[in-house]
Amino acid sequence: MNFEWQALAPVLIVLGAAILGILIEAAAPKAHRFAIQAGVTVVSIAVAGTFLVVNWRAGIGGPLAMGSMMLDGPSYFMWGALLVLGLSAILVFAERQLNGGVSAFAASVATVPGSRAEAEASAAKLEHTEVFPLALFALGGMMVFPAASDLITMFVALEVLSLPLYLMCGMARRRRLLSQEAALKYFLLGAFSSAFFLFGVALLYGYAGSFELKAIADAVQNPTMGRGILVAGLAMLLVGLLFKIGVVPFHNWTPDVYTGAPTAVTGFMAICTKLAAVGATLRVLYVALSGERWTWQPILVVLIIATMVVGSVWGLTQTDMKRTLAYSSIAHAGFIMTAVVGASTASPTSPLDSVAAAMFYLVVYGLASIGAFAVITMVRNPAGEANAISSWSGLGRKSPLVAGIFALFMLSFTGIPLTGGFIGKWAVFAAAWQGGFDWLVIVAVVLSLVAAVFYLRIVVVMFFGEPAEGVTVGRASAFTWLPVLVSALGIAVLGVFPGPVLDLATMAGTFLR
Repeated sequence: MNFEWQALAPVLIVLGAAILGILIEAAAPKAHRFAIQAGVTVVSIAVAGTFLVVNWRAGIGGPLAMGSMMLDGPSYFMWGALLVLGLSAILVFAERQLNGGVSAFAASVATVPGSRAEAEASAAKLEHTEVFPLALFALGGMMVFPAASDLITMFVALEVLSLPLYLMCGMARRRRLLSQEAALKYFLLGAFSSAFFLFGVALLYGYAGSFELKAIADAVQNPTMGRGILVAGLAMLLVGLLFKIGVVPFHNWTPDVYTGAPTAVTGFMAICTKLAAVGATLRVLYVALSGERWTWQPILVVLIIATMVVGSVWGLTQTDMKRTLAYSSIAHAGFIMTAVVGASTASPTSPLDSVAAAMFYLVVYGLASIGAFAVITMVRNPAGEANAISSWSGLGRKSPLVAGIFALFMLSFTGIPLTGGFIGKWAVFAAAWQGGFDWLVIVAVVLSLVAAVFYLRIVVVMFFGEPAEGVTVGRASAFTWLPVLVSALGIAVLGVFPGPVLDLATMAGTFLR
């Protein structure tokens, strides 16, 4: 029996660093713990990325870990995207300058909000640094999730990525009751969706006699049982997957969790969780259940339309910046899934298929999301972050640079030409059109125009409104500015020169069975 150490090195390094972080939390001096944890996190992700590039250049791939994972083109692309975007998001965790020398995470999570113990912990400027190993555990689970080639491994990865997120959502230093409410809602609904996922796994095992995606595909092509158990298993499996993506009607957790969680964690969840979940959904639908395409496509079409409607229309009524971006996330989940439902394949006239289009869109959306949430941490009032949209009025006069960068992210979300978001929407809509869903693309374009209203409203408020009193742009450190500037540069470059990333996504767009 061979264990592919080098091929698995990116995942093993991330998970190993997470375990090391737990030991550091127990043994390192309190005064140096934060710097050590942040350093270990950054170095481990960088080393994991180095191994990933080396393995890609060496052509390493195929089944891994006794067949429980598959290292193919989509795995490479999604691992690379997760490491780059995850590192950018986690850097914001290390921001301390905006909060008077402490991080944005609770001084003592175990204390009761508003209690004397909490006040004493805050006065002593205590801070929890286990957020770094928790983020690494989540990132490791996210890497395994889209690469899993059997349903048991996929379920274990789902839990490994989810449990740390539940904890991190409840660790905000300010507005702790809201943060704990968000964590509880996410945990309860997440556990419920995981139960659906596991029930779907059991039904598909009963149908195919195996947890392996390849065996399920073979059973679909050569059935020995009735289709009832297959369709029921498919439906329940989709509940667990679509919950993580934020597709209607499994989206209810998104606005409350995005609003209540620490903003740095919200940025991390907004893209990394969605990227991993879309990758896992693509692998399940295209590898295991491609023979049931005519069953799951109509289901997804209905859910996609509902998702785009809810995200675009409900976003118009929001007055909180984080809540607005939460509904934006829901709308973008619908746009991404238009490519998935198209199930188009590459052709000489159109080399961009559904997998490549979805992966490119996720990268573009991820850059804008991480940058936007990082900027939100910088706009502040005496109580902390100024999340009310009205508080951003006149921001363009106070800080033209910050307002201009945030406007770029809003324009990318809108899909304005010369931004990465425009190329991303073109890619997913082209894939859906090529798959025969031209009418769905028309609906998506119309709803994109509806969503553009609340994005452009924010731009108008920032540049044409009267400056709000008591709101300033905090002096952030490089831990916040670096992700913001990299995201802005990425959005601008991909809007003008998308070719290299599109080519990479196209080259990496083939799943192996």
